[in-house]
Amino acid sequence: MTREEKYMKEALHQAKKAQLIGEVPIGCVIVYQDRIIGRGYNRRMKDKTALAHAEITAIRKANKIIGDWRLDGCEIYITLEPCPMCAGAIVQSRIADVYIGAMNLKAGCAGSILNLLEEQRFNHCCRVRTGLLKEECSEILTSFFRQLRLKS
Repeated sequence: MTREEKYMKEALHQAKKAQLIGEVPIGCVIVYQDRIIGRGYNRRMKDKTALAHAEITAIRKANKIIGDWRLDGCEIYITLEPCPMCAGAIVQSRIADVYIGAMNLKAGCAGSILNLLEEQRFNHCCRVRTGLLKEECSEILTSFFRQLRLKS
């Protein structure tokens, strides 16, 4: 297993936490100097706010550890391509490297609909790698929505 796969597996672990509480299973970790400094999973329904995305939670935790709003030199691992809000937060946080599992054809802003992460006109641009453990990241979402449809 590569270093990147190890961290995406940790993001998948976070996604499973969301699934256990009935949330869409999306997870995220932020890594600095080969150490996880922020973890998050989707909690929109539980917290009753559109801001409770995995990436936002992980960024807040990483900010506290670093002691700054800038997350220079950090990497973020996300099981699903970020939405516009999260992509904007990643750029604003100055995160250097973004690793994405599954793409989000309905709301993705790392290339599916827009590509805010690599937009050269912004004052910061991320390096993006997609498809990391794509099958595992896609399967957890597919299975969640399959189960949801069966319940309906």
